[in-house]
Amino acid sequence: MSRQFSIGDFDSGRARTLVIAEIGVNHDGSFSRAMELLRAAAAAGADAVKLQIFQADRLMHGSSAFAEYQQSRVSDATPADMLRRFELSEKAVTELTAAARRMGLLPLATPFSPGDLPLIDALDLPAVKIASPDLVNKPLLRAAAALGRPLLISTGAATMDEVDAAVGWLNEWKTPFALLHCVSSYPAPAAWANLSWIGELRGRFGVPVGYSDHTTEPLAAALAVAAGAQIIEKHLTYNRRAVGPDHAASFDPTQFAEYVWAIRHAEEMLGEPGKRVLEIEQDVRRVSRQSLVLTRSIAAGEAIAESDLTVQRPGTGVPAAQFDEFLGRRAARPLRSGEMISWDMVA
Repeated sequence: MSRQFSIGDFDSGRARTLVIAEIGVNHDGSFSRAMELLRAAAAAGADAVKLQIFQADRLMHGSSAFAEYQQSRVSDATPADMLRRFELSEKAVTELTAAARRMGLLPLATPFSPGDLPLIDALDLPAVKIASPDLVNKPLLRAAAALGRPLLISTGAATMDEVDAAVGWLNEWKTPFALLHCVSSYPAPAAWANLSWIGELRGRFGVPVGYSDHTTEPLAAALAVAAGAQIIEKHLTYNRRAVGPDHAASFDPTQFAEYVWAIRHAEEMLGEPGKRVLEIEQDVRRVSRQSLVLTRSIAAGEAIAESDLTVQRPGTGVPAAQFDEFLGRRAARPLRSGEMISWDMVA
């Protein structure tokens, strides 16, 4: 099974959620727009910001086609034409990474080809995010694992057999990783969110699990955290009505800030594992628990029957849970009706 891992202040063995603002291609190919989104991510309280590193001509074959959701949102002739508009140069990625670090954000990136990995390595990014389509891209996974950094792998549009195969490779390579539940629809309807799969992934593979959220539901991430997600990834945009493939499935800066607040509130409400009596419960426990009380007077030496005992508050005497242990015991002295019973009253 995967080893525990750390990414900046995030520790997969602890409860705090890693919140990733996915810039993706929402910068529209503009460096200044990308910088604006970095500032918005920091202001909203994100822990990390993620860019995408790709070269359209390396990624796309001539026969590639648009997804249906893309066709209605862009006017480019081909997917490669669209992606060329969204490419960031190595210089731009380098400067954006430095700016993210100055803002206190963890810089992350998604590669789409092995040729994208040298830049991630050169920039010493603390983890590699693998997009859902590349869960089955063994050459890319192997090359990314060779960098020696944790991998965060989305599982959208994948069968469980495909996830099994990828996990097998990663365990063979001894690579620390997390799986992110994802529904590859942009946006994903709330009724199809299937947040129960978060627990399914964790239970099946025993690794840290997160959620890459493509819904437009403000509470989706908080519910995912309650379901066990330790990592949340969400697209951030400057305007959800902007022209481009991912804006409609994203949150604007105000929405993103509210989204992060809901995540932190969910963390707070989840608390720490280990059922116990809390300090704030002690007073109520004392006055509302029950004690054993005699229903009639009993002579010394007389046996106590079930009808001789009742249960009343507060819980300052013998607990009601010990009711059966007093049955048949004989009174050590005369006992009065209404007395709260104690062990020294019986032989």
